Amino acid sequence: MRTGLEGKTALVTGASRGIGKAIATAFAAEGANVVLSSRKQEALDEVAKEIGAAHPGAGVLAKAAHVGDAEQAAACMDAAVAEFGGLDILVNNAGTNPYFGPMADIEPAAAAKTVQVNQFAIVQWTQLALRASLAERGGAIINIASVGGMVTEHGIGYYNATKAAVIHLSRQFAMELAPKVRVNCIAPGLVKTHLARALWENNEAEISRYMPLGRLGEPEDIADAAVFLAGDASSWMTGQTLVVDGGATIRPSIA
Repeated sequence: MRTGLEGKTALVTGASRGIGKAIATAFAAEGANVVLSSRKQEALDEVAKEIGAAHPGAGVLAKAAHVGDAEQAAACMDAAVAEFGGLDILVNNAGTNPYFGPMADIEPAAAAKTVQVNQFAIVQWTQLALRASLAERGGAIINIASVGGMVTEHGIGYYNATKAAVIHLSRQFAMELAPKVRVNCIAPGLVKTHLARALWENNEAEISRYMPLGRLGEPEDIADAAVFLAGDASSWMTGQTLVVDGGATIRPSIA
């Protein structure tokens, strides 16, 4: 597959573990420089050390920033430009889900936090990336949504509503930023991450039995899709949502 990522610079939010870490590692394996961002510097430093040891040819910068904090986000973007001269790829991966239960019972503070991190942060980091260099030299933006943004589910309805917004934001930005910047979206199914552990940790085998492909997702499954969307092989794609869910959304109805 043609990636063309060698020498490019990618910034990945939520990169200290799970899907974000896997995406950053996969980009580095293709020869890209990677900027790792999440809340805790110590965790990022460990990931940077791992990536640097595995892929010594790739430049790695770890810069802590709360994804919803405008000043920290700007400082992270400035550090990326200072280190690598600009940005070619932005992966808006960071997410949160502080509430589980009916949407009718969610408290305003939990709702606001979910929107701030899952939804508005994408707008904020995209704005910063455009000002940093993407508007001038072009590039690719990948937003991580969820198949939950396409269906209804018990307990995580408000989280899913913000992920539905991510899908639409991706389409809107794709229209506004074409042709210089491509914007696409990945909608993962149930992936074995820390954020989703409450959904799979105690019944992985049972859930897997009902999956058409017989297993839950791994972060690397999403990373492979991100490499495709960031690289040359997808150069005629923008505004699209790539579902990577092990076939979960094609399961027949039990009704």
